Amino acid sequence: MKKTIFLLITTFVFSSLAFSQEKMLTIDDIFDPVKRVPFGGRPTFVQWAKDGVSFKQVNNGMLMRTNALSGKSEPFYDVKKFVSVLTQTVGFTLEEANKIGQSPAQQFNESETAIIFNHNKDLYIYNVAAGKVTRLTSTEKDEEVEEDFSPDGKTISFIRGMNLYVVDVVTSKEKQLTFDGTEKILNGYLPWVYEEELYGRGDKRGYWWSPDSAKITFLRTDSTPVKAFIVVNHEGVNQDVETEWYPKAGQPNPTVKLGIIDVKAAPSRALGIGSVRLPNSISKKLPSIVNLGSAKFADISKYKADDLLIARVTWSPDSQAVVFQALNREQTFLDLNTANFNSGVVTKVLTEKTPAYVEVYDNPKFLKNGNVVWQSARDGWRHLYLYDSKGNLIKQLTSGKWEIRNFFGVDETNGYAYFSGTKDSHIAANAYRVKLDGSSVERLTKTEGSHNVSFNSEFTHFVDNWSDVNTPTQTRLYKANGELEKVLSENKVDVLSQYKLGKTQFLKVKTRDGFEMEAQMILPPDFDPAKKYPVWSFTYSGPHAPSVRNSWGGSQYMWFQMLAQKGYIIWICDNRSASGKGEESTWTAYKNLGVGELRDLEDGVSYLKSLPYVDGERIGLSGWSYGGFMTSYAMTHSKSWKIGIAGGSVTDWRLYDSIYTERYMMTPENNKEGYDKTSPTQAAKDLHGKLLLIHGVIDDNVHMQNTLQFVNQLQLHGKQFELMLYPKNRHGVSNPLQAKQMRQLMTDFILKNL
Repeated sequence: MKKTIFLLITTFVFSSLAFSQEKMLTIDDIFDPVKRVPFGGRPTFVQWAKDGVSFKQVNNGMLMRTNALSGKSEPFYDVKKFVSVLTQTVGFTLEEANKIGQSPAQQFNESETAIIFNHNKDLYIYNVAAGKVTRLTSTEKDEEVEEDFSPDGKTISFIRGMNLYVVDVVTSKEKQLTFDGTEKILNGYLPWVYEEELYGRGDKRGYWWSPDSAKITFLRTDSTPVKAFIVVNHEGVNQDVETEWYPKAGQPNPTVKLGIIDVKAAPSRALGIGSVRLPNSISKKLPSIVNLGSAKFADISKYKADDLLIARVTWSPDSQAVVFQALNREQTFLDLNTANFNSGVVTKVLTEKTPAYVEVYDNPKFLKNGNVVWQSARDGWRHLYLYDSKGNLIKQLTSGKWEIRNFFGVDETNGYAYFSGTKDSHIAANAYRVKLDGSSVERLTKTEGSHNVSFNSEFTHFVDNWSDVNTPTQTRLYKANGELEKVLSENKVDVLSQYKLGKTQFLKVKTRDGFEMEAQMILPPDFDPAKKYPVWSFTYSGPHAPSVRNSWGGSQYMWFQMLAQKGYIIWICDNRSASGKGEESTWTAYKNLGVGELRDLEDGVSYLKSLPYVDGERIGLSGWSYGGFMTSYAMTHSKSWKIGIAGGSVTDWRLYDSIYTERYMMTPENNKEGYDKTSPTQAAKDLHGKLLLIHGVIDDNVHMQNTLQFVNQLQLHGKQFELMLYPKNRHGVSNPLQAKQMRQLMTDFILKNL
C-alpha cells in the first residue's frame, strides 16, 4: 500500500514538473502591475558607504549600515528618532517621514553626521548625533532646488529663482551669490538641452564646490536667443501648457558663461551691475571678466558666444583653478582648459580632434604628483592616457581595438587605474585594471556575461552585479585583484524554469564590406529546422548604442520570449555605428544618419534569408526613439521588412535638439542634403507595408510634432497606417496600465500582420 502511494506521488510530482515547464507567457505575466511574475527575481543592489568598508542598504524597511566583509548590520542612524522629530516638529506625515528616513539616497554630508532634505519648498538639516532638525530657509513662492553640502559640511548651497545661494549650517545665515536669474537666465541650473545631451538626463546641477569649500564655479546660461517649444497636456478641462526653451538643429543655443565666486568673501547683499539688467549696447562694451555682484567670469572671449558649449567643469585639487571642457556647437574639437581663480585667465591644456566629431567623457582624474589620467578616442577607440600638469603626454595606458566603457578611478598607493571595457567581449563588459606605467592590463571579472561593478573609496574591493542573457542579476563582493570575497545575493529565480522558453544564441554576421556585426537570435521553444518561421526584429541603431548584450534583458526579453512561443524568431543585429566597437565605427554615420545603418540592417536581413528555416517574406522591424526613426526610415527607404512598429520617432532631424543632432549631422545650413535624404517625412510617399506609429502626447524629448508631421505627409500621399497616442506620457510609456495596453497592441499588430 505504501509503495503504491509512493508511486502515485512520484508520478504526480514528475508530471506536474513536466507540465510546469510548459507554461506559456502572457502579457499579464510580464506587464500587469499586479499580476506580473518576478522573472528578474529580487536582486540585492548595495551602495558603498563613504567609509569604504560598509554598504548602505534597506533591510525590512530600515536603512542599515552593513559591513562588507563580516555582513554585520546595524542601523545607519536612529531612524525612529528622525521620524519622530520630523512628525512632531516639522509637520511631516508619518508616511512622508518614513519615506525619507528609510531611503538609501539621503543626502548626507561627507562625515555622514548630518542630512539635508527638502520639504514643502524649503530646506531642513538634521543633526544625527543631537537628533535635532533645523529649518534653513523659509520662502512662500520660490522653491529651493539642487541643494548640496560644501565639502567641509559647514555650508549648504542651493538654487532659488535661478539664482545661486548659500546658507550657513550653524547660524542659518543666508547669502545670495547671483542676482540676475530669470526663467531664461539660469545660474547654476542646467537648461534642458545641456542636461539631456551634455551632463546626463536627471543631472540639473550646474555648479561645483572647490575642494577647500571656499569657492563655487557655475554655468550661467542664457536662453534668450532660444525659441520656445510648447508641450500640451490635454487632460482636464483646461490644458496644462508647458514651455520649454528647446533649441532645434540649426537654431540658437543657450549662450554660456563660466562664473567663479569666492563664497566667503562675497557680501551678504551684493550691489552694482549684478543686480540690474543692462542694455545690450552697454553690456557688449564690458570687459570679458566682469564682477556681477559677487561673481567673476572666466575670459572665454576666444570662443564665439553662439558657437560654444561647456561640457564638463571641475576644480584643480588646490582649488586655485577651474578646469573645463569647451567645444564648438558642431563638436568638431574639444579644448581642455583651466581658468585661474584670481584672474579668470584661461589657459588651454590640450585639444582633442577626430575625423568627425569629439565625444565628451569625463573630467580628468588628478593624481597627487600633479599628473592626470585623461580619456580620449583620438585613435578611434576610447582609451586612457597619462599627462603631466602642463598638458604633455607621458604615455598611453591602454590601447587596442577595444574600448573603455567606464573609468572608476586610480589607486595611487598601488599604482593602478581601474575601469570596465570590452577587451574580451564587445557584448559584455568586464572590469580591468592597468598599471600607471602602462605595462599590463589585468582582467578582474572572469565569468562570461556582463559585469556592472562599483569600487569602494580605497579601491580595496568592488561589488559586481553580474548577469547573462539567461540569468537575472547576481551580486558578489571581490577583492580589488578579482579574488572572490563573498556572494552577496545569488538571486535564484526558480519561476523561470516553469516556462517554456526559447534558446538564445549570439552570432556574428558580416556586412557586404566585411564588418563583423554582433547579432542575437531567440528561436521558438519547439523549433523545427524543417519549418519556415517569420522573424520579429528589434533595433535601436543610434551611434554607439548597442542592443546586443549578453545580459539579463528584463521585461523586454520576456516579451521577446512570448513572441517566440507564438512561433516567431526574434532577431537583434547591431549595425556598425551602433555596435560599441569604438568611436571609429560611429564615424561611418557622420552627416548621414540612417543611410549606413539601413545598409547594415539589410545585410542582416540577407543573412536571415539565407537560413532555410526563415520565411524571408515575413520579417518585421520595431524600435523606439532612434529605433523609431530607424524603423520609419527603413519602411520608407527599403522593402526588406513587411511591417514595422515605430515609437517616439524622430522623423526629420531638423525637429530634434541641436546638441545631439549637430554632433552627427552638423547644422542644416552646413548639411542640407544630409537632412533631406535622411527624413522619413520627406519620403512618406514611399512607405510600403504595414506601419504602426506610437507616441507620448507630452513627449518633451522627441516632440510629438515628429509623428504628426509624418502622419500629415502619409495622409497627403494616400498611405494607410495605424496610430496610437498615449496622453500624459513622455518619451516612453511610463504608466504601467498604459504600458501593458501598448504591449498588447504591439502583439496584436504582429499577430495580425506577420
